[in-house]
Amino acid sequence: MRKGALFSLILLALPAAAAAKPPVVVELYTAQGCAKCADANVYAAKLADRPDVLVLTFPVDYWDYLGWSDTFAKPEYADRQKAYVAKLSLREPYTPQVIVDGRAQAPGLQPDRVDKLVRDAIHAPADPPQIRFQNRRRVDVGSGRPPKGGADVWLVRYDPRDQEVAIKSGDNRGKTVVQKNVVRQMTKVGVWRGRATAFRLPAPSEDGLETVVIVQGARGGRVIGVARAKS
Repeated sequence: MRKGALFSLILLALPAAAAAKPPVVVELYTAQGCAKCADANVYAAKLADRPDVLVLTFPVDYWDYLGWSDTFAKPEYADRQKAYVAKLSLREPYTPQVIVDGRAQAPGLQPDRVDKLVRDAIHAPADPPQIRFQNRRRVDVGSGRPPKGGADVWLVRYDPRDQEVAIKSGDNRGKTVVQKNVVRQMTKVGVWRGRATAFRLPAPSEDGLETVVIVQGARGGRVIGVARAKS
């Protein structure tokens, strides 16, 4: 390890003043073939304008059998949602669903409930580790108190633009679906166990994406820390 990299990790391991509270992570599970998801997409887009909230839209593929294959969905997004189903003791995954900071969930068609979960998350005690991007290919996570079993470190890249998709079949045939902050790349880059650690990041899968790193309890646990890379 180069001296500069080692010095960076030493700084992250030292006690520091309380880190700025990270944004609340709001995950929307939606699908282009879901007839009830349009209003949830609109609500999530408005919520994404808030600086204290990070909205991530995860399109899922389990409605594709209705006749339209979601153009953004990936199986791993549905797998991520299923992990929350188990962690939050739910019967099954559904859309539109909102997960807030990995701690609580609400239907995406109930914005008042989601707003309350966001307020609760903003005021919840937090002691996140420092997260520092060194460049596009490396992030350092500082020392702190990990959850039992450690925490997963996720690289997430999303498209911040409004995405308009004309649906040509299925329940939404003839409609145009608009989605914002659609996740285009998600990779687990390692496990954080409380010690200052450097993680290598894969190259972006496409241009124009925003990059965030999320430190989260394993298998759908609570979000411990999150940081956005500078554009």
